[in-house]
Amino acid sequence: MPLRAPRASRSNALHAGAWWLWALGLAAAASRTTNPLLLGMLVGVAGYVVAARRTDAPWARSYGTFVKLGLLVIGVRLVFSVFLGSPIPGSHTLFTLPEVPLPDWAQGVRIGGRVKAEQLVFALYDGAKLATLLICVGAANALANPARLLKSLPGALYEAGVAVVVAMTFAPNMVADVVRLRTARRLRGRPTGGVGAVLQIGLPVLEGALERSVAVAASMDARGYGRTAPVPPAVRHTTTVLTLGGLLGVCTGAYGLLTAGGAAYGLPVLATGVVAALAGLRLGGRRSVRTRYRPDEWGVRAWLVAGSGAAVAALTIWAASYDPAALHPGVVPLVAPEFPLWPAASVLVGLLPAFVAPAPPASPVVKETPQ
Repeated sequence: MPLRAPRASRSNALHAGAWWLWALGLAAAASRTTNPLLLGMLVGVAGYVVAARRTDAPWARSYGTFVKLGLLVIGVRLVFSVFLGSPIPGSHTLFTLPEVPLPDWAQGVRIGGRVKAEQLVFALYDGAKLATLLICVGAANALANPARLLKSLPGALYEAGVAVVVAMTFAPNMVADVVRLRTARRLRGRPTGGVGAVLQIGLPVLEGALERSVAVAASMDARGYGRTAPVPPAVRHTTTVLTLGGLLGVCTGAYGLLTAGGAAYGLPVLATGVVAALAGLRLGGRRSVRTRYRPDEWGVRAWLVAGSGAAVAALTIWAASYDPAALHPGVVPLVAPEFPLWPAASVLVGLLPAFVAPAPPASPVVKETPQ
């Protein structure tokens, strides 16, 4: 029997952690390449899944903001390369800017001078990689319900739950406030674009988003969120050592996997850190005295969504070690980026959530009454 995606409801909603694992897998793949074709495919995969599976919730509107932020990052990276120079050598000079003389202690720093095509292409590749990372994080913010993700936190992390609520709901609330204020200004006949409008909207948006996030955190604290039971000191200390040591191992192993020279030790350290962190979280769960009402289940669809992101990351990391030239096109001399077939096919695996994740409920159709 084929696995068809049903309509999303409260009972069969996909686990929010699966969306984050999928997005982090795409981000890990983006960190291993500077090929603009593969980066564009990753952005396209993330955008298609968001368009197919996001809801009408306020946090789902944050994806467009992350896309604009990614474009801004690319622009800033190019501007810095033009005005501050680049150590990338090249022979294709595009134009020359007036160079500002600097003192001897600022050797190695240049403001102005010759702008070469090689340095701009390198800056474009570098900025595109960072923009793709931001867009992948934006996809997770648009698809994962922050409240349900917080609800699924292990018991050992309940004490940090209030801070997590403020951090994870700030960006969605800010996007919702921007839309609300721009609509209100448009209805009053006031401009919504330009520097003046941005300055008038910016402060109320930041203030309103922070107030709403803090209000959610205060309501959770008033309901007893994060209350813990007394445990022996030995258990508490063991939990702290396992959790912090495991998280440190996860960070070290992830860094090793994302760097070219640390692939040998990255996987064992990452696996050891994951085991230690899970043991610490399991042991720390004894401190929790609260129960979950209708907890989110990690079912087959959650495994498929999270596994597709992990598969994209694993295949891209393997391709980067097998054929690094295809994933990192050269800029000296300038060459056109190749389109590697196998890495491109592995990126397409990230489209699986668009077909297996529960589909968002259909919007009600409003019928016009005849006059």
